[in-house]
Amino acid sequence: MTDRYAVFGNPLSHSKSPLIHMTFARDTGADIDYGRVEAPLDGFAASVEAFRAAGGRGINITAPFKLDAYALATRRMPRAECAGATNCLKFENNEIIAENFDGIGLVRDIERNLRMPLAGKRVLLLGAGGAARGALLPILEALPSILTIVNRTRAKADAMQCQFARFGAIHVANGDEVGPRSFDVVLNATSASLRGELPAFAAESIAPGALAYELAYGKGLTPFLTFTRSAGAGPLADGVGMLVEQAAEAFAWWRGTRPRTRSLIDDLTIPLE
Repeated sequence: MTDRYAVFGNPLSHSKSPLIHMTFARDTGADIDYGRVEAPLDGFAASVEAFRAAGGRGINITAPFKLDAYALATRRMPRAECAGATNCLKFENNEIIAENFDGIGLVRDIERNLRMPLAGKRVLLLGAGGAARGALLPILEALPSILTIVNRTRAKADAMQCQFARFGAIHVANGDEVGPRSFDVVLNATSASLRGELPAFAAESIAPGALAYELAYGKGLTPFLTFTRSAGAGPLADGVGMLVEQAAEAFAWWRGTRPRTRSLIDDLTIPLE
């Protein structure tokens, strides 16, 4: 019998998840169907229950439903619990189990595909929203020498620092306070690029040859990437590798087999020119 999976979000016309997961299925010999469910903004839980009742085995979740998915779960894995949000659910033994693979997908892309081990590196994380929360624990587990958070609303970054303090040292700063630190890795987890804006931070914070990573994907040279390149960063990357790697983690969680990712990332990557 064909197992059913889907991505839930609103809007979803841009989603590459069906392409990614059906490629994984082809490569691993899995018999699955993977679709899109654009749930009403006020009807996420009902849409999930309908999918589950029809035999659905699991779902991925994208904006704006990651908090709704977290609330719907009957059991939460440690990464989802720490993030307070989930991007993946599995339906098993009458349970709704929540996971969050965003951060582990990001770290895997940086360390394995981009060949930038985070151990001992000075990391600047821009943003304190859901994307940043999902990334924080895997980044800390990679043992950077410094992890600094900059967010437009300082109180949100302070709250995140307190919540994750038991996992490692986190510094919080305003955008104009990080100049002299010269970070090796700068991660944009804000939504600024989706609006064509630049998050506030100093050009002096970027070390020569630093990795500048835009978590959004498929947007080309965003204001963040353009700014960091002019400040001496290189290489530049967007979130397509993170997207594929977190999908592979979800597929492995559901199916027990982790698919290969390198060729698919290459196929989906748009040159940053």
